[in-house]
Amino acid sequence: MAKEIKLLSPQAVWGYFYDLTQIPRPTGHTQQVTEYLKTFGKEQGLETLQDATGNVLIRKPATAGYEDRETVIMQSHVDMVPQKNASVVHDFLTDPIDAYVDGEWVTARETTLGADNGMGMALAMAVLSDKTLKHGPLEALFTIDEEVGMDGASGLKPGFLKGRILLNGDSEEEGRLYVGCAGGIDLNISFRYQDGAPPIEGDVAVKILLTGLKGGHSGVDIHLGRANANKLMFRLLKVAVCDYGARLATIDGGSLRNAIPREATAVITLPADNIEALWEFIADYQDLYRSEYKGIEESLCLTAEMTEAPSSLIPEEMQDDLINAVEGCQNGVISMLNDFPGTVESSSNLAVVKAENGAIDVKILVRSSSESRRESVCSSLESVFSMAGAKVEYDNVYGGWQPNIDSPILRTMETTYEKLFGQKPVVSVMHAGLECGIIQEAYPDMDMISFGPDIRFPHSPDEAVRIDSVEKVWKLLTVTLEDAPRASS
Repeated sequence: MAKEIKLLSPQAVWGYFYDLTQIPRPTGHTQQVTEYLKTFGKEQGLETLQDATGNVLIRKPATAGYEDRETVIMQSHVDMVPQKNASVVHDFLTDPIDAYVDGEWVTARETTLGADNGMGMALAMAVLSDKTLKHGPLEALFTIDEEVGMDGASGLKPGFLKGRILLNGDSEEEGRLYVGCAGGIDLNISFRYQDGAPPIEGDVAVKILLTGLKGGHSGVDIHLGRANANKLMFRLLKVAVCDYGARLATIDGGSLRNAIPREATAVITLPADNIEALWEFIADYQDLYRSEYKGIEESLCLTAEMTEAPSSLIPEEMQDDLINAVEGCQNGVISMLNDFPGTVESSSNLAVVKAENGAIDVKILVRSSSESRRESVCSSLESVFSMAGAKVEYDNVYGGWQPNIDSPILRTMETTYEKLFGQKPVVSVMHAGLECGIIQEAYPDMDMISFGPDIRFPHSPDEAVRIDSVEKVWKLLTVTLEDAPRASS
């Protein structure tokens, strides 16, 4: 499949993208890819730097005659979200991504592809290596560990960058120019207990599995009405406890804070006399969920099977508190923006629920373009879980990127897009965390914009990038660089 991908147009972009799929680079494990970038920069004969945080910066001089232009920064992040289907054996620390062409798209076999943000990296690398392009002074900034905490952008120091215009390549809808984004915050919620309750004599153990959901990015996909595996699992657990005498032993739902959970597994016990009724209940709930999510979650699968008896159960009072809190907490879209119709303002993603061996951990990611709304949502969630006896802590707080409709680079790119493609781009605010807001804290005068090719289902094993959109973004990028404004004195 390497040859097939590398023959796509523009070949330089796809060639670098394929190379990136062969380098394991999940968040927190980016040394291999940053070494690759440093080697690339030096082989191109370009100034190549790495800051104390681990970010890589490559500088390319201006084309002759373009020395008077503003320095433009092309920015992308090097890490990718490691998600796979439960049935697949794949080690994201050692295994390459098995990418292939699927009609109009490039995708991967049952894992995330890494087009988020490998495609932004590949576009920048293609510009850096192309000796025929016309442009002013360039910087390519490759930040680390964006997907969990935006650590790379947070570690940037004033003075590392020379440019005053930044083109962020981490957007996922061709034809849209993003001028703002939501901020976010993690809620880490924990219950602890010393001794689990012993299984009840005569009860049997059952494993309940919810699989086949689409999942996706908890920001850009949150408005699509997709099911949250944790919410669905706890909805049926409440009925199982109340109506069938079930007790909860373990729960494992979701894996990443910024991905809509696709799968959840629970182990329960219940009286043996109720087992036949439970099978019927599970079948009925599968039909119910499929009906409620018809046209959205066509592969939803809810099954149950006998399993080994657990060594202990979650204490009954804590079990009930957990179920009620998860059932009662806000999830999904909470409010919409008035100034940008159709754009989510605030949302909550019940990302992870895990319970075993005396520890229950819940992770929620709250996003909002409004700091006050974000605080309100967090307060509401904290109240729900505090009443349930949980400890609630906050982490990874990052601010949003406030829109600047008068941005000079926005005007340049709007004109360029219409000239190239005969129609105006859509100017939007993204309901997801982009590094622009954090970078602006260190560089408050930076003029920024974000754009990119069509990427569907990021943060999920269905992730794919549309082939023809990459060529359009390449044209937009290269012409924008050629048309960059002259530097002000």
